[in-house]
Amino acid sequence: MQSVPLADLIRPQTLDEVVGQRHLLSNGRVLRNIIDSGNIPNMIFYGPSGIGKTTVASIIARQTNKRLYKLNGTSASVGDIKDIVSSLDGFDSQNGVLLYLDEIQYLNKKQQQSLLEYIENGKITLIASTTENPHFYVYNAVLSRSTVFEFKPVTPDDVKEAVIRGYKKASEALNIKIEASDEVVSYIAQHCGGDVRKAINCVELSSLSSPVNSDGKSEISLEIVKQLSQRSSMKYDRDGDEHYDILSAFQKSIRGSDENAALHYLARLLTAGDLLSPCRRLLVIASEDVGLAYPQAVSIVKSCVDSALQLGLPEARLPLAQAAILLATAPKSNSVICAIDEAMADVNAGHATEVPSHLRDSHYAGSEKLNHGIGYKYAHNYENHYVKQQYFPDKLKDRVYYSFGDNKNEQTAKKYWQEIKKK
Repeated sequence: MQSVPLADLIRPQTLDEVVGQRHLLSNGRVLRNIIDSGNIPNMIFYGPSGIGKTTVASIIARQTNKRLYKLNGTSASVGDIKDIVSSLDGFDSQNGVLLYLDEIQYLNKKQQQSLLEYIENGKITLIASTTENPHFYVYNAVLSRSTVFEFKPVTPDDVKEAVIRGYKKASEALNIKIEASDEVVSYIAQHCGGDVRKAINCVELSSLSSPVNSDGKSEISLEIVKQLSQRSSMKYDRDGDEHYDILSAFQKSIRGSDENAALHYLARLLTAGDLLSPCRRLLVIASEDVGLAYPQAVSIVKSCVDSALQLGLPEARLPLAQAAILLATAPKSNSVICAIDEAMADVNAGHATEVPSHLRDSHYAGSEKLNHGIGYKYAHNYENHYVKQQYFPDKLKDRVYYSFGDNKNEQTAKKYWQEIKKK
């Protein structure tokens, strides 16, 4: 067992033995039908690590008559790819080559381009895997010639199957009777974060580290499993999809006024030690999603963020939780972001024409000769501090960017200005 990792000993040999991924591998599903047909196209397997991408690729390789090559994007070079290409005319490659390329996101554009000719003419069938969104990290020409299948984290119930099978294989490999209670199996399944490989590593290490009694039995204790599983359920990468997915869910939960879900995603960010991301996102939400419905939210959230940054973790969780709950339970308005985005769209479209002469700076000698500032009406000199005059450039004089939100605060402002401007 020590020379061959347990994960390799119990790796499924058939698709039916793969735990999870029912949406891809159940009978009648597209990927299952493709594999069973034997006509394998170029494919990209996308999803977190440890959930079966390599296992499924290995099963596909065994079911095809193509010669199998394996490369890892972290270490592969153009030279490695050229070596594969040079073998295409060999006797054992007459049926073509199946290239399993793990972590394709680490290959640069030139390396990925070197595959194009051969995956297009069918001499190389590419099965690539990636933990990052392929639409961001895989070269478009490769992506357009491949079918993307998303692998999802495995549920605890499915992981249990792998854990039970793992302890059985460990017993056989160590030639001892290993006993793991339902509590132990469930704990591992719950705390691996949907990563089967992590679960199996825990099985292997707990099997090796648990004492064997005089009867040749080894009972796996929950305490040992807890030590081996510490923080293993946290799947988080500050530069990867998981980071942005959690931040997106955090903001959308607040926007949707679900304070409990917002606290859940905040907890995930903070548990991973990420303090700055939720601080920045809370400041954005205060203006983007609450805005003028509760304009005081900006200053309150800013105070909470300042407190969090001064305190640091773990105490920072308190003001940030306060800010998240405040924003989630506050009235909502997106009138601010809608208004500024429409205004910027006009500017980006080239509508930033000349400022009207009466609005131009006149605080310098000679401005009158240029007609700058002439005819400007100082609003504070008029009743209610308002006077009608044109502020827009001529081309945009009838544009309306801001629409009052339907909340009490903005409707009050709307009513006030309607009455003033009618006069």
